[in-house]
Amino acid sequence: MKLLYLGILQNAQAPAVELCAERELSSYSRFTRGNISEFMTMFSKTVAERTKQGQRQDIQEQDFTFHVYARTQGIAGVIISDNEYPSLAAHQVLSKMLDEFLALNPNAPSSREPIPFASLKTYIQAYQDPHQVDSILKIQKELDETKIVLHKTIESVGVRPESMPDPG
Repeated sequence: MKLLYLGILQNAQAPAVELCAERELSSYSRFTRGNISEFMTMFSKTVAERTKQGQRQDIQEQDFTFHVYARTQGIAGVIISDNEYPSLAAHQVLSKMLDEFLALNPNAPSSREPIPFASLKTYIQAYQDPHQVDSILKIQKELDETKIVLHKTIESVGVRPESMPDPG
């Protein structure tokens, strides 16, 4: 599970403008990073333009999933992840990221120029593991681990009477 791109775009008027973005392309060769980065920017602009304000959607393209949230203020957040990254976690990151961005930059919807937003670097690093985002995923993981321990305990209890010598 991996986040590859986090971007905030102004989509109030076409064409959409990438206001800020952060990419994690270390798994790609140095020679292909430029092309992949261009693909991500171009596709993010396209989905931001085509997503209605107030709508959330997920779009799969090749090995990527584009998670998009177009806010009613004319700002859209886009996350590009691999296909394994949970949609629920991605949309929680989008909401958190856009809330913080709009709180710091209330005039962003009218901007056509890049806006610095240092928190994107923190978001892309901190949320590579979707369990860091979603408390429901954390609880499910803990329940699964507890279930495994209980099954092992039950199995060991079930084995004991058979392995004990017969008192009679």
